[in-house]
Formats: sequence, C-alpha cells, structure tokens
Amino acid sequence: MAIINRIIPSAIIALSISSCNMTEKKADNFDYTVDRFADIEVLRYKVPGFENLSVRQKALIYYLTEAAITGRDILWDQHGKHNLVIRQVIEQIYTGYTGDKSSKEFLALEKYLKQIWFANGLHHHYSMDKFVPEFSQEFFTDAVKSLPADKLPLNEGQTADEMLAIIIPEIFDPAVSPKRVNQADGQDLILTSSVNMYDGVTQAEVEQYYAALKDTTDLTPISYGLNTRLTKVDGKIVEETYKVGGRYSAAISRIVELLGKASQYAENDAQRAYIGKLIEYYTTGDLRTFDEYSILWAEDTESQVDFINGFIETYGDPLGMTGSWESIVNFKNNEASHRTEVISDNAQWFEDNSPIDPRFRKPEVKGVSAKVITSAILAGDAYPATPIGINLPNANWIRAAHGSKSVTIENITDAYDKASHGNGFNEEFVIDQETRELMDKYLFITDNLHTDLHECLGHGSGQLLPGVDPDALKAHGSTLEETRADLFALYYLADPKLIELGLLDNPDAYKAEYYKYMLNGLMTQLMRIEPGKDVEEAHMRNRKLIAEWAMEHGSKDNVVEYVTRNGKTFIQINDYTKLRELFGQLLHEIQRIKSEGDYKAGRELVEKYAIKVDPKIHAEVLERYSHLDIAPYKGFVNPVYTPVFDGNGEITDVTISYDEDYIPQMLRYSRDYSPLTK
Repeated sequence: MAIINRIIPSAIIALSISSCNMTEKKADNFDYTVDRFADIEVLRYKVPGFENLSVRQKALIYYLTEAAITGRDILWDQHGKHNLVIRQVIEQIYTGYTGDKSSKEFLALEKYLKQIWFANGLHHHYSMDKFVPEFSQEFFTDAVKSLPADKLPLNEGQTADEMLAIIIPEIFDPAVSPKRVNQADGQDLILTSSVNMYDGVTQAEVEQYYAALKDTTDLTPISYGLNTRLTKVDGKIVEETYKVGGRYSAAISRIVELLGKASQYAENDAQRAYIGKLIEYYTTGDLRTFDEYSILWAEDTESQVDFINGFIETYGDPLGMTGSWESIVNFKNNEASHRTEVISDNAQWFEDNSPIDPRFRKPEVKGVSAKVITSAILAGDAYPATPIGINLPNANWIRAAHGSKSVTIENITDAYDKASHGNGFNEEFVIDQETRELMDKYLFITDNLHTDLHECLGHGSGQLLPGVDPDALKAHGSTLEETRADLFALYYLADPKLIELGLLDNPDAYKAEYYKYMLNGLMTQLMRIEPGKDVEEAHMRNRKLIAEWAMEHGSKDNVVEYVTRNGKTFIQINDYTKLRELFGQLLHEIQRIKSEGDYKAGRELVEKYAIKVDPKIHAEVLERYSHLDIAPYKGFVNPVYTPVFDGNGEITDVTISYDEDYIPQMLRYSRDYSPLTK
C-alpha cells in the first residue's frame, strides 16, 4: 500500500515538558493558541531560523509555499463531490450576512464553517463521521435565498432551488454520506464511503480492475491508482488521471507554474532535477515518472530546503490506493538533526538485530537519510492537522534500491509541547508521582526518539518476499504498517544501543514512552471516540492493537494491568523488560504478515484487538476527561510569507508574519487559492 507514514501525536498527552522547557515557556511570549471551538484547538507554530536563510533559499521557499497552498481545493474535492460548493455557499452566507451575528443560528453556522475548514470537508478529520449542524435547515435555506445569484456557485442554467436540493441532504440528512471513509468489516467499503475517489463502482469492481492490471513478476511496480479517480463511462471502468489536462487540471497547472518559478532558485542541480521531474509527472500523470521523481528526491540529501507536493497519503481511500493531495515545505534543523543522523548511520545494525525472521530482514539497508526539519508551510492533507514525522518514498522497491528520507518536524512538536503545558492530564491519568516525574524528565526526548525510530527505520525496515503484492493487506494495510513501525520504535527505544550511541543517558528513560504508549492505547485515546462507536482511524487502531495484544499476552505474568485507586482506573506496568519482549514478539508476527502478504492473519489481529471499545472504560475516560480543559484535537494556522521585490522584479527578501488568525486565513485561502471553484 502506498503510504505516507505519519505519526499523529496524542492530543491528550502531547509531549510532557521537561523542567528546562518549563523555564523556556515562561520566557516565551509567543501566542500559540489562535482559536478554540468544538473539539478543536488551533495553534500557531514558529519557523525558527527562517531569517538566517539566504535570499535564494527564502525565494525558493516562497514559491514552494505558494504551490503548496494552491492544491488546497483538490483535497476538498477528493473528500466529497459537493464539498467545494457547500464551502462556497457557507462562506458567502458568513461574509455577507446582514442579520444578527450574535444569534444562536449564526454562531452555529460559524462553528460549522470552522469545523469543515479544519477537516477539509463535511466529515471529521479523525472519526470520519459527518458533522451535525446546530443551525436549522430553515435558517440555512433562507440565508441562501437571500444571497444574490452571482454569489452562488451555480452551474450553467441551475437555479438556487436546484442547488439546494443537492446540498441540503448532504448537510442535514444523517443517512446521506454518513461516513467519509468506512472501514467496517464485511461491508462494501467503496459504496459506504463518501470519499470522491470513486464514482459508480463497487469494491469488488475496483479490486478486480487493479488485479487485472498488476504483474506479480514486476519487481518495480508502479503505485496503481495513486493519482486517479475510478469511475464508469458507458458501463466501462475508466481512470480519470490527476494531471495537466486531466482531472484537477486548473489547480495542477498553477502548481506546475509555481514549481517552475521555484526551480529557478533551486539550491543545486540535484534539486532542480527532481523539481523538473515532478513537473513532468504532473504534466503527464505517468506513475513511472512519479517513481523517477521519487528516486531523484530520495537521493538528494544535500539540499537544506526540501518539500513534498502531490498525491501521497492513502489513508483517505478506503482501499488504500489513491493518494490524497498534500504538501509540506521545510528546511533542515542542523543542530537537532544530530540524533537522526546517528540513527540512520546505524541503520544496518538495527536491521540485523531486529527480532524478526531473518528471511524478512534487508541484507543491505540502502540510503536511509534522516533529519529533523523546520516546517515552513503545511498544506492539503497536512493542514490544519499535520503529522510530526514522515518517511518517504512509499514504494517498497524504491526504499530497498535507493533508500528513503525520514524527517521529524520539531517546530511542530515544539508547538504542541508549549501549548500543552500545565493542562492537568498527567495528574488525572498517570498512576503515581514516580511515573509522572519519569515522564516529566524523559518523555520529550523519548517521544521524539520514538518518532525518529518509527519514521527513519521502522517504515524502511524489513522486506516483502518475492511476488508479494504490496497491496495484499488491503483495507488493513495502513493499520498494520503503522503497527509495524511503532513496534520497531518501541522495541529499540529500550535497547542499550541508544545509550551506547549517546541518544539517551539513562537506561530507564524508555519507560516514560512505554507508559505513555500503553496508557494511550488502552485508555486515553478513547476520549476521541463517541459512546457506542468503534475505533476507525488507522493510527488509533494501531496503538490499540499493540496495547491490547500486549495486555492479553502478558496476562500470565501480569506484565500490565488495570488497577483501581480511589474509584479511578489506572494502567500499571509491572515488568517493563517483559513488555519489551512482548513488543518484539508482536513485531515478529506483524513483519511476517506483511512480508508474506497474509491478509487473513492481519485481518484477524485488527478485528480482535484494534476496533472494539470497552464501554465501561470508555465511559470513565470520557467522564474524567470532561473535567480537563483540553481539546482532543489540535491543528495549525500557517505563517504568512511576503516577497520583497526590487525595481526589476527580482526577489530581494521574503518576510514572515505570524499575525494571521484562523478565520482570516481560511477566507483568504478560499479567495486567493481556489482555481477549482467558480
């Protein structure tokens, strides 16, 4: 499965703050929190070091950020075929409303607009459930009809009533498009998902279509379906390719134009070459060209400025085929990259000592490049909610032959860290003062090391047996891949090798991350789930699978247990050493499943351990969490970059501002970066 490998930080525990960070927080007057609504907190992030870049690097970043923001509406359309129209209508109501803006109805519409902005569509970004509007259908209809016709996104010849007949059920009817991505076992995942990556086709038809295209003897297979929408024309299945002249042409053409401008400021020939290859891919839509681009990109380890831009993340597709559009522009944090460079320099040792069957180990680990980066812009599927770690390319054969790049986005983790200070979570959920002190001292570094190991080595470790289809695990592929990478990181976080390499200074430091991980997987991440619902999101399933499996398989030795104190349930780890052994055993099995393409065994693990929720524990977590002033989900607004030109139109500087708030940014993006809307 083509995956951009990402770790979503636990919004409840985030990163504990060491005493030195507490001091920094007191001296830091930066306003991290921008807005708070529903279950969301919107933050700012700093871009330290931008001012010290050369003018050429700043100009490169400026054009890359423009290209990033320009793809925004592609993701909106991928998330739902009516999303763009609905967004335009609600934005017009919001900006043109002449009634009482303090009324219950208007404030409910504002909240709804903030929610769909955050999710890039009508469905929650994590649960995938459709938002329930708190304003009435009558209010909405009257507001639409009060707008001038030229303010409505009407098709040629379409009336406002005809448009309303389409979008009202999408907004108000709970039976229409209830789930953006459905992962329920035994259902047709295409027909029951409202994502706009397929139209008029069934799951069986999609699987048969791609099975017929694949050549199991091909050692360098393309990522089938990565940049296409599958539909039917005259009863025949066809692929609508995302490219210049194809689907999303207006947006992609503008992205290509901006990439061309960025190329003029490339730091070196290698960077210029892969930007050119990306332009070629966007122009042709050829996935072989995408692989050529991915190789050039992976092999460029000298450039300080870097970026991703394209159809990469496949979690938004119920079958894990089509990539959601996203972009992140960044530059290397040289000082912080020391730890990731140490890890990548020792990649072969980690591979050789992995607790998996030797048949599944890579005999030669090639080109593992790892660094800590500073994000300059977040866009598409990485905005407003964003990963804190990335490992690319996704193709297994490219990783094996040409290596991969792994990054940890430390200015994002820093923003989470600062914003979570003093939220009361540890006092409520962590079992005792000794454990809280351990986490206070070591969780920041062990959490970052977990991300480094997960992204740098975990996703790049192991190999498929010859002839195994990369998509063999189907809908469960994303969950199992994240499980594999997390287990790799957890297993090695407790290894004495990290002490030897100077990455940790205390052999017990790993216990901070182990405790947080088990607590999150067994209990606290459930605060994101509505009562009676199953776990849906791949990363949440991954964490639950690991924690529940370890709890059950360690029960004989009482490795981990629930304990009750003063009427509250806590997680108690009785044997950290045996817990590590359990992580190694599960890694052994997960790697076997992936390497052999054992769908049946993978499905059984996910269905048994990753989905169902204990209603009693769930109710307790929700009740205890309700007393804490913590938003379950966090995301970001971007800084604003402004170029300074001389009389000849040459960029002489680029300034950065952190002043833009959430609503103004979203409205500006809709106004200035919407080539797909009318």
